[in-house]
Amino acid sequence: MITMKNLKSLFILSLFVLISCNSDDNPGTDTRISAFLNNLVDQMQANSMNRNTIDWDDFRNQVLNKASDVQDINQADEALRLALQLLEEDSSFIIKEDGTFIAGFELNCDPTIISPVTVPDNIGYIKVEPDTGDASEEIAFAQDIHDDIKNQDNSNITGWIVDLRNNRGGYLWSMLAGIGPVLGEGTVGHYIDPDNETRAWSYSNGSAMIDQNPIVSVPNPYNLVNANPKVAVLLNSAVVTSGEALAIAFIGRNNTKSFGSSTCGITASNSTFSLIDGSELFLATTSMADRNKNIYGAIPVIPDTPTTDENIIQKAIEYINN
Repeated sequence: MITMKNLKSLFILSLFVLISCNSDDNPGTDTRISAFLNNLVDQMQANSMNRNTIDWDDFRNQVLNKASDVQDINQADEALRLALQLLEEDSSFIIKEDGTFIAGFELNCDPTIISPVTVPDNIGYIKVEPDTGDASEEIAFAQDIHDDIKNQDNSNITGWIVDLRNNRGGYLWSMLAGIGPVLGEGTVGHYIDPDNETRAWSYSNGSAMIDQNPIVSVPNPYNLVNANPKVAVLLNSAVVTSGEALAIAFIGRNNTKSFGSSTCGITASNSTFSLIDGSELFLATTSMADRNKNIYGAIPVIPDTPTTDENIIQKAIEYINN
């Protein structure tokens, strides 16, 4: 005999089964998305170069709310993009497991067409390309620049043009080791984190170093015939990340001026963090700073003499020959 008490028990049991079945259809969907986004924010809060200036409770709430209607992690791109925007810098980005690239802002940092360069016999010209090759090629990359400098150098050279235009980054230390003979010896820049911990970049006798520890060293270093010459550094908006670090390395050097247009503005050091969905977070963790510890925290390097590409070589020559 079915009593009211039994009916009530049966109803509760049926409701429990129904809820359980519905949960099996979408097992933990909301929980997985929340866990994923919280993992992302946790990494940012612990490591971002702006971690000491962000209201992280508000940050987290905005990111989670952005995904409140999302049913699948793969549909959370807008929440990821918002998180990157809320970091208030342009250097961080995410690469998802399927290769999708997500950034907070669109940057107009595309390469431009550069005309062939001709300079007078008393001026050396070095075009520093980005080093995006294999680790096994880093020393050869730096040595090639030394050899190029050596082949041009003589007692009549009074200055050098260092062309960084369209240098979109790569491995800083091979580029720094390569241009070292023109850049000169000593500390040339810094990484500075939010807690004011500092790591110095320097160049000495063919070696690019961080905190006096050699990172890339050329086997046959070259020294200029005329030490400490005038140097004109050429910039444009397609100078990015490690290319910008090279531009920063020349700031504060005696007898040096930069020409062209402002760089892209991704002047931070990124570290990589794995997220629980298989994505990779490339997070700006420290700011770049020049030899005098002036910080370029995700802002462009502005040339001393703004000029167009049509006039940039002539302006650089006039500076060296003045």
